[in-house]
Amino acid sequence: MSTQVPRLLAGLVDDAAVFPPGNASLPDAVTAHRRHRAAWYADLVGPLLLPASTVAAGELSGLVDEGLVIGLIGDTGIERLPFALSFLAPDGVTARQIEAPVAKRGEDPQPGLAELVALAERLGGTPVYAEIPLTFGLMSALDSLADARAGGLPVAAKFRTGGLAAELFPTPVELAAVICACRDRELPYKLTAGLHHAVRHRDPETGFTHHGFVNVLAATLAAVGGAEVDAVAELLAATDPVRVVELVRTHRDAERPLWVGYGSCSIEEPLTDLIRLGLVNGGFEE
Repeated sequence: MSTQVPRLLAGLVDDAAVFPPGNASLPDAVTAHRRHRAAWYADLVGPLLLPASTVAAGELSGLVDEGLVIGLIGDTGIERLPFALSFLAPDGVTARQIEAPVAKRGEDPQPGLAELVALAERLGGTPVYAEIPLTFGLMSALDSLADARAGGLPVAAKFRTGGLAAELFPTPVELAAVICACRDRELPYKLTAGLHHAVRHRDPETGFTHHGFVNVLAATLAAVGGAEVDAVAELLAATDPVRVVELVRTHRDAERPLWVGYGSCSIEEPLTDLIRLGLVNGGFEE
């Protein structure tokens, strides 16, 4: 582990360059990912996230070198994920994780969750993340995931924290409740969408208030330390960076608990914020 990226931040940011709002072409995304993996900040970067539809269309062929590690995003339905996976081995590509939605907002997540858990049973140890809407059936879905994980399956949760509509941005209290629920079930989780900057902020173009990824990290540390929903929500709602940054700084040499990480269409944006806040050393050894 480089001393330039503290242990707490290892693998925090998956490379989601091909997803909105970045929408990089696949060749450009693969080239940029190689550059990230060779850079001084490589320890910060997780796998390259790719849609199952892109992989299943054979678009990786001829673009990748042996050893590329990706996260496969199930945009074609759970039942089509094995087909997409079959395209990886001939290209020397490994799926470090699989992520797929199990229901739309308002739908019962249990049928899709059962289907995804059944897939995890056949995959031989690849971590699988079930994207669960923060609506109807959430807590029972977390119970089902926790039961499957207790039975030895590498399954965990994933939640959406932003998007193109206001209702896709959970409030600090809603997100705090989810973090504490995962804590109580010893259930790791990932996040997706909306985490563009380190500290909570309002986007002047859309008017949406975005969660900050350092807020989420501080809130998760507090939850794991025993804080309850109201105290966790206060950290998520903070717009002054001092409180959240200092809490994160005191844990910088520890392994990150509970929160696996999140995808960002830009690696440079979170990296710049972390350097600005003094949480990453900006390319210079200590």
